[in-house]
Formats: sequence, structure tokens, C-alpha cells
Amino acid sequence: MKKTGLILAVIALTALVFGCTPKGDPNYLRYAWWGNNTRDERTLAVTQLFMEENEGITIETEPTGWDGYWPKMNTQAAAGSLPDLMQQDYAYIEQYNNRNQLLDMKRFVDNGTIDLSNWAQSAIDLGIVNNRLVGLSMGINAWGMGVDPEVLRRANVTIDDTTWTWKDYEQIALTIFRTTGVQTMPFNEFQQIFEHVVRQFGYGFFDKTSLGWAEDPAASEAIKELLDMHLRLREAGALFDPEDAFILARAMEEFPLARGRTWNNFHWSNQHQGHMNATRRQLDFILFPTVSGNNAPHYGTYLKPSMFISILRTSPNPELAADFVNFILNDLDANRILLAERGSPVPSHIREDLGDRVDPGMKYIFDFISRITPYTGPIDPPDPPTSGEVRDVMRPLLLQCLMGRLPTDAAVTQMVQAANAVLGR
Repeated sequence: MKKTGLILAVIALTALVFGCTPKGDPNYLRYAWWGNNTRDERTLAVTQLFMEENEGITIETEPTGWDGYWPKMNTQAAAGSLPDLMQQDYAYIEQYNNRNQLLDMKRFVDNGTIDLSNWAQSAIDLGIVNNRLVGLSMGINAWGMGVDPEVLRRANVTIDDTTWTWKDYEQIALTIFRTTGVQTMPFNEFQQIFEHVVRQFGYGFFDKTSLGWAEDPAASEAIKELLDMHLRLREAGALFDPEDAFILARAMEEFPLARGRTWNNFHWSNQHQGHMNATRRQLDFILFPTVSGNNAPHYGTYLKPSMFISILRTSPNPELAADFVNFILNDLDANRILLAERGSPVPSHIREDLGDRVDPGMKYIFDFISRITPYTGPIDPPDPPTSGEVRDVMRPLLLQCLMGRLPTDAAVTQMVQAANAVLGR
């Protein structure tokens, strides 16, 4: 069957199932995830393959965009209608576990239903919360910077991302603008940038009830200097319009980098292929600059599970759900369809098998993860439940600062005060 026909068949099956499959059917699963067109297409094909190999099994699929996914899951939780399987994020998995909504998958590992023999223990540990295995990573991921190598070439700029600093970044941004007219992207994904900076001083972005790094003068000054740098770039005309940059709910094709308006963008490694597809040209992916060079033990970068797959505690068919978990994570044919779109695969046999199968862009990300691993530190604990609200109260203040309407010292103070007011409730 052609790809388009396959997708339409699965979508049609989903609609049929939604309308007529009884909830107590022992051969029935619902699987929800967030994603994009590429992820949806490939995941639908994998569910179809699982159904073809397991006659009589039906999987209802529920793909959603990131912005709508968590409100949808919250609504389903309130109604007692969560799916059997859901894609989980590191920021939310502790909350779901604490509400007793996730199933401990350890018994399925112990009985061999889920095979983790090709998994590093450190990767398994990422999904253990309060001694319960409630998530298995679907890929390894890292924050970084997508850059347009053609713009760098035209500006005669080279970057060693293992040593460059934010001072280097500023000079490179000015050089690029003066020679090519291409601007620099503001920190629209500010939490990850700020987090990267304060980790170099030994802090996470969040403490339980405050932004603990804000009490360290050196860390606070480093954040202020980032804002000062932005304003200097803005004064020189080299900074892309912050109000435009802060519009996050848009297709990758509409990002300033894709439109040739900026030479860089801030995103996860597993999003890089999507950005290359959107720009229709080669993009490099590099480490963020640092305050004073990459110095152990306080590296700003960390490896993160791009997302987990979890079984819901309310699933009436947990054994079947565990079979599908093992299939989507460990089956060669399934992963030859997925082609690591969710990030560098965890199981070693999958990475080895895909090495010569993925396109050069994805192989590039495999190599990126391997290359940067020596420059990474341990991941911080998951964000607190109010992290989204914290970002919501900080973002308008940051935007006012980047537009030149709020001094940088006042912006840092007010962002910290607003965040701490939320965290301290």
C-alpha cells in the first residue's frame, strides 16, 4: 500500500474504532502522543504494522500538537478517560506519577515482556520516579543551536562550539549582520538558555520553591549580561524583532531561520531534522555558547529523554500495552519506519541498525549526540508543577526588556520576583 493510502486507512480505522469499539475489549488500545506531520505519519504506520502482526488487535490513535496535548490529557484525566498509552515529557512525568496515574512497568521488564537488555542503565534510570519505572525513553535529546552554514560561510565565520563563549557569540552576530544583513534570533526559548547559564554555576533553573540561582550574584550577573548583550545587538540593528520571535505557535516553515531572516535558532536536537525540512537546506547543529568555556564539572548542556512512553494505571489491558511498548522501542521493522524522529534511539541494536538507513541529517544528529556527550552534565530534576505558570509570568517581562522598555537589572529582579511568587505558593 502506498504511504498516503496507509495513513488514510489508519485514520479511517481510528474513526471507526472511536465510534464502535467497546471499552472492555481485551484486544483494544488507545495511544496518545504529541508531534508533527512526520511523527504522526510514521507512528500511524507503526501502529498499523503492530495490528498486522497481531491479528485481532485494534489501536485507536490520538495525535495532537504540543500546545493542545496537555490540556487534552488533563481533560481526559478529569473525565476518567485517559488512554492506555501516552507519550510523556520529563517536565510532567513526576506530576502524573505523584497522582498515581502511571503504571510501574518493572513487572513487565522482569517477566520479559519489555526487553531492556540492549539499554544502558543510565537511560533506564531516566524513567524511574520514586523507585517506579513509569516511563521509557523514546530517544535521547539535547538543546542546541541550529545555524545556517551558508550564512556563516558568507560572513567568513567559523565556530568551535566546544570552546566558544557568549562574548564570541556577540562578535559573531555583529560580523554576520555587517557582512550579510542577516540578524540574530532573540532568546524566545528563554528557560533553556537561562538554565544553561546557571548550570555553569552549579544551579538548576528551578528549586522547589524559588529560583535559587538568583541569590548568587555571579549567576544573576551572568543572566543580566545576556540581556545587556541582546540590547547591544538590538542597538546595532543585528537583533531580529523580539515580538515576532516570541510567536511560538507557528509552523517550522514560518520560523525566522526558515525564512532566511536569522542565521540561528534554538531548539532540541530531535527537532533539527524538521527545521532542515522546513528550510529545505542544510543546517548545522551546535552547542550553546558558555560563560567562560566548557569547564567540568558544571557543564550547561545535558542529555534528556526526548519523550517517554508510559502505560496508564487505568489501562484495562496493561499486558497488551506492554507488548506495544516493547514493539515500538525494540522492534527493528518498527524503528525502520520511525527512523529516530523522536531522537537518537536508546537501544544499542536499534542505533546500529539505523546507522546506514537514516538520511544524512539524522545520522548527523546521532553523531552530534556522541560528540557532545563529554561536554554534558547530569540532568536536573523535573520542573515543578507550576513551571508553565512561571514561564508565563516571566516571558512578558523578558519581552519588554528585549524591546528596550525595561532596564536589564529591573527585568532580572522582576522576573525572579514574579517566578518566586508562583513557586512559593
